[in-house]
Amino acid sequence: MKMFENDEVKEDIVERDGIERQGEWGSAEPPRRKRKKWGRIAAVASICLAVSIGSLLDAMGKDVTDSSSESASVEAVFLTGSLSESLSIPEIAELAAPSVVEITTEVIVTGQRTPQYVSEGAGSGVIITEDGYIVTNNHVIEGAEKITVRLVSGDEYEAELIGTDVETDIAIIRIEASGLSPATLGDSSTLVVGNDVVAIGNPLGQLGGTVTDGIISALDRDITLDDQTMSLLQTNAAINPGNSGGGLFDGSGNLIGIVVAKSSGTDVEGLGFAIPINDVKSVMLELMQNGYVRGRISLGMTFLDIASNQEAMMYRVSQTGVYVLKVTGGSNAEASGLKSGDLIVSVGGTEVSTAAEITAALDGYEVGDSVEIKVIRNSAEKISTLILEESKPSN
Repeated sequence: MKMFENDEVKEDIVERDGIERQGEWGSAEPPRRKRKKWGRIAAVASICLAVSIGSLLDAMGKDVTDSSSESASVEAVFLTGSLSESLSIPEIAELAAPSVVEITTEVIVTGQRTPQYVSEGAGSGVIITEDGYIVTNNHVIEGAEKITVRLVSGDEYEAELIGTDVETDIAIIRIEASGLSPATLGDSSTLVVGNDVVAIGNPLGQLGGTVTDGIISALDRDITLDDQTMSLLQTNAAINPGNSGGGLFDGSGNLIGIVVAKSSGTDVEGLGFAIPINDVKSVMLELMQNGYVRGRISLGMTFLDIASNQEAMMYRVSQTGVYVLKVTGGSNAEASGLKSGDLIVSVGGTEVSTAAEITAALDGYEVGDSVEIKVIRNSAEKISTLILEESKPSN
């Protein structure tokens, strides 16, 4: 059984590797580093011309998802580099470790039989601008009432959530600090199997700054996490709970991936996964500028996968499949007549039986498009026409 959108899931193949917060389903709803000279002086100089990243974003005033402007925007906001020199592991660690931070979160949990209590979680993040913007995973900070960042220097700051993107599992937070050591963004499209890599993060939520090394074991691994299929880098560098949101760096110390998952099988090691940095550069810019990624589709519903007869009996439904769990009030889904408890049969003429298949069926659709959704309700088929909305943060 898997919950879609806001509900936590653990996959059979891989799992998010942050220190997860415990709750019940069904409950109420640093010193600056020394910079090497390999081809980065020009990039540093260009950043120094800007008064601040915040003012630069305000001045940009453009759609960073436009591929024609993405490269220029990335180079204007972030330090960028390429795999131009092979460094030793100690050199990579010296260069990259100051840009990796520890993240702790607090979330208020309300149980069915217990009063509210505060539960803690932990993960990692990577500094991407000298004035305090940090990238991490959405699942690391999701639902957090308080986010605390600890730098390699030991200094701690309370962070502000700037924006999140569930589809790529990326979030941007910010701390009130300056003179930080941002990571240099590499080019993940140039990676080949066998390239040396270094992972830096906060394993177990207690061992910040831990450095492990390995290689790129595979490229373009299609892995489904929380009903989102992602194309990930695979590495044999040691990844443990708490590494989520940390950095995967190439042989020149450039950030080429955001650690997202590890293998969850018993007695299985050497399987870690990271989001290629090229896949999320424009997402990071969108979150910094708008707080969300424009053009994402929202169905206005959450879903529940029922995969076995036992689960069907537990939920008192007659068959397996994907059911509407909740319809958002005021959404187009509500206006189209879709209801909680509907069994989704097809989306746009494509038969579906899981929430992941619903997502796949919408591939190619855009905000404003209409899609026919066939459901079974009270043993009768019903077809609703849904106008796809843009997904925006609720606050």
